Amino acid sequence: MDERTVTLRQMTSAEYRSATEAREAETVRELAKLMPEELALERTRQGTARFLPDGLATAGHHLVVAENEAGRTVGTAWIGPDPRDGTGTSRSAWLYHLHVLPAFRRQGYGAAVLAAAERLVAREGMTALALNVFGGNEAAIALYRRCGYGVSSMSMSKEVRG
Repeated sequence: MDERTVTLRQMTSAEYRSATEAREAETVRELAKLMPEELALERTRQGTARFLPDGLATAGHHLVVAENEAGRTVGTAWIGPDPRDGTGTSRSAWLYHLHVLPAFRRQGYGAAVLAAAERLVAREGMTALALNVFGGNEAAIALYRRCGYGVSSMSMSKEVRG
């Protein structure tokens, strides 16, 4: 397979609304495996409000659409400040979300969007791009490993019954 390239551009308001709805629904599905769905929905919406208080206009955040060589939308990404840094001095950015549209999966576009995100944060003077991934998302974990990402911390859990 040829190496893919993508161009990132700022989302429109309509694209932001659609991407946020899809991201929140995906997050709720994952969190609902660990907690009641109502609580998963509440936490997901609180996270969006906390990290994107001004939506698309939130300072320091890039909410982007990835387009392939033909100008077709292949996915979206949300890149911003590292939420683990309470001082605002970190040289690490954070990949909050990466989504490749189903029709473009397993064609190299995930790696291309990730590479474009890395170039974006490097241009801004960042020296690292960190992320979090749900443990059951084997496809994403494989993508990140192929692209040189390694585990920097790990949280594990087990359901127990009394």
